[in-house]
Amino acid sequence: MQTTSKTPVSAYDFHLPEELIAQSPAADRGTSRLLRITRSDGGIKDGTFTDIVGLIDDSCFLVVNSTRVMKARLYGRKPTGGMVEILVLEKLEDNFCLCLTKGNVKTGTILNFPDASAVIEQMREDGTRLIRFSEEPSDVMNRHGHIPLPPYIRREDTQDDASRYQTVYSADEASVAAPTAGLHFTQEILDRLKAKGVQILELSLNIGIGTFRPVKADYLEDHDMHTEKYFISADTAAEINRLKAGGKKLVAVGTTAVRALESASAGGQVRAGYGETDLFIKPGYSFRVIDRLITNFHLPKSTLLVLVTMFAGYDLTMQAYAHAVENGYRFFSYGDAMFIE
Repeated sequence: MQTTSKTPVSAYDFHLPEELIAQSPAADRGTSRLLRITRSDGGIKDGTFTDIVGLIDDSCFLVVNSTRVMKARLYGRKPTGGMVEILVLEKLEDNFCLCLTKGNVKTGTILNFPDASAVIEQMREDGTRLIRFSEEPSDVMNRHGHIPLPPYIRREDTQDDASRYQTVYSADEASVAAPTAGLHFTQEILDRLKAKGVQILELSLNIGIGTFRPVKADYLEDHDMHTEKYFISADTAAEINRLKAGGKKLVAVGTTAVRALESASAGGQVRAGYGETDLFIKPGYSFRVIDRLITNFHLPKSTLLVLVTMFAGYDLTMQAYAHAVENGYRFFSYGDAMFIE
């Protein structure tokens, strides 16, 4: 790719047949395909995700995002009978939530559920709404909510999605989308890695709706990156720094883990604590702590695809994506995986 003063978003476009967009998870967790990319020699090799156990040894350690997807899509009925769709973006204090809505609402609108209610307290200029629930929002979501599947999955959620659109290690319920690279791991695969001496560390980054928003600008430099909150415990940060100092290679599971780790790093050290990141990894960026990456296949012209090209190299990444399309790999959230060495 030629270097110019600005980077055209069109450089990150590719043809993706619609039938390759996975609409459902693999029949069994852990059975997806795995495309292995080797940066040192430009190698591209087909395999299955269970191969990851043989590709990672005790010279490496994994960092995963333990966030859990909320049942964030709710349907409330107005006193007039009209239905309003609510997407809970973030839980706040005192039963307040930051939300998006579909349907005719205004400040003061009451929305009823079978055994609870909510009130539109504020209409914000950015299109979000501040909504106050009559009880703990998590309880309302757990009873009446739906898993907010990505817009490219063109079906209603099912009971199966309640478990399959979560990682087996998910814990902190605060996201509207899954850290999809982690969906491939079964407990058996994790146990086999641990038995080889591979440490698995957790952080949490709350994935927002911005992860699905396309880049609408013509150039990367003109794109406003969305902000996401993350947390890295003192124990996790200390262990990452200890292992890195000892020469271990950090394998990030997913681009969300990458954003949290790179945002929290300075001078080769990862800092503990809460943080917010609007980090956009694009041309000119130098990685600080990531050594290897497990990721899914991302949308054309997306910030996540740009991130992957920065890690694996532009030409190699685009060759790998062309290979994946030609060989029928499944794309996006419920799709196949890629391991970049």
